[in-house]
Amino acid sequence: MTLVTPWFRRPFVGFDTETTGVDVETARIVTASVMRWGGGMQTITYCNWLSDLGGAEIPAETTEIHGVTTEAARSAGRPAAEVVAEIVACLRHLTQPHWPIVAMNAQFDLTILERECERYGVPSLWGAAAPLVLDPRVLDKHCDPWRKGRRRLVDLCHHYRVPMEGGAHNAEVDARAACGVTWKIVQRNRPLQKLDLRDLHELQAEWAQDQQESFRDYQLRKYGAADESPFAWPLIPRPSVDGGAR
Repeated sequence: MTLVTPWFRRPFVGFDTETTGVDVETARIVTASVMRWGGGMQTITYCNWLSDLGGAEIPAETTEIHGVTTEAARSAGRPAAEVVAEIVACLRHLTQPHWPIVAMNAQFDLTILERECERYGVPSLWGAAAPLVLDPRVLDKHCDPWRKGRRRLVDLCHHYRVPMEGGAHNAEVDARAACGVTWKIVQRNRPLQKLDLRDLHELQAEWAQDQQESFRDYQLRKYGAADESPFAWPLIPRPSVDGGAR
């Protein structure tokens, strides 16, 4: 009889990006990191990328967050199209053994990657064998909905006692931290362990939508207006011409 290792004892595929902005339709990848984390194996960062931005620029206020200037990216970065293609190839390779991608606020990083694929003619990561995703932000909000305080990655690291080995807003540091937080959440919440990984992926899509609707309700109550941008997890649909999503 062959024993099957449960999904939460297999490696995670950590993924994070730092970008030129927060609008998924226009932001470009500046840096990215992909790693294999946990599963009884040594954590290995497969690659860290710096893009030349493909002609885009990094606003000064964004440079203040992650520390990369337009000049540094253009002089030391690799061609953006090559970077995007390599990120997709690396993620596709590591998720073939059914290891999940782990990304904090996954719909942001994965949607930006998808838009970059479209921009440069790179085949989508979301082909016939679409990856499964774990998002510590969605999982934390679902498992501990009434906890007060902020829920940035640095806050989750503090709450779950996961070391952040370096400064925040560094793609490699954030990818590693997201994996550690996700593992702690799963260890503390045994009902998650009983779920099939694909079922958990699909449930997160429902939970993320519910969480977004709850946040919009809060915005309406507090400010009289809410963010009506298209939303879905783990990929945000493109807005249509009439302002909806498609």
